[in-house]
Amino acid sequence: MVNAFEQIRLEIEDGVATLTLARPERLNSFTERMHGELREALARVRATSAVRALILTGAGRGFCAGPDLNDRRVPAGSAPVDLGDSIERNYKPLVLALRSLPIPVIAAVNGVAAGAGANVALACDVVLAARSAHFIQAFCRLGLIPDAGGTYFLTRRLGSPRALGLALFGDRLPAEQAAAWGLIWRCVDDDELMPTARAMAAQLAAGPTKGYAGTKQAIYAAERQTLEAQLDLERDTQRELGCSADYREGVAAFLNKRAPRFSGA
Repeated sequence: MVNAFEQIRLEIEDGVATLTLARPERLNSFTERMHGELREALARVRATSAVRALILTGAGRGFCAGPDLNDRRVPAGSAPVDLGDSIERNYKPLVLALRSLPIPVIAAVNGVAAGAGANVALACDVVLAARSAHFIQAFCRLGLIPDAGGTYFLTRRLGSPRALGLALFGDRLPAEQAAAWGLIWRCVDDDELMPTARAMAAQLAAGPTKGYAGTKQAIYAAERQTLEAQLDLERDTQRELGCSADYREGVAAFLNKRAPRFSGA
């Protein structure tokens, strides 16, 4: 697929879309243009039925350093920049789009993931990081709170003591420690990051896509629902998935002692 963007790259091959933040000279920091391109790319991924898994990564030596502060520079004597407007127009739609995609999303984190860059990575379904990567909640250095879902993801995965420590001090959290704490899925050697991400995405792209979509929906719903409501959701989702072609194929493959050939239907 030919890339039509300036600040990101979108490649689709064998059922896997790879979305690369492509401003390596600025550590892939977010701009207004990049946000617009990301919205367009994610809409394209959602609309392409052949895409059954997505990898999000960064070009060069870092994943994403957060927003490009040149976009937010406030000249002397001018009115303050409305940062809430930026969240409403850019970061909220980006995080929600990643979470709501009906396919698995893998973040492949190389190098620094700072501020909103760290939290956009955490919005993905599975976070894989290179051993040299690190996560920084740098907002405290600017007098701000963690945004792009940071207060949500950190608190739910780590609990408030660790979430507060990271947010208040802005310390670098190495990938190995992030994995040990359960903030991310796995940490791998640097030269294994993209081969591992591609192998994982290929496995997911060959799997039961509707089942994965249901799994995402159910697990994310569990963060806010009661047990009874969650049991009802499981009932309704299993009822729907039990009518899918992939379920029939999975049962047939099990009974015939062969590998399943899922179609995503």
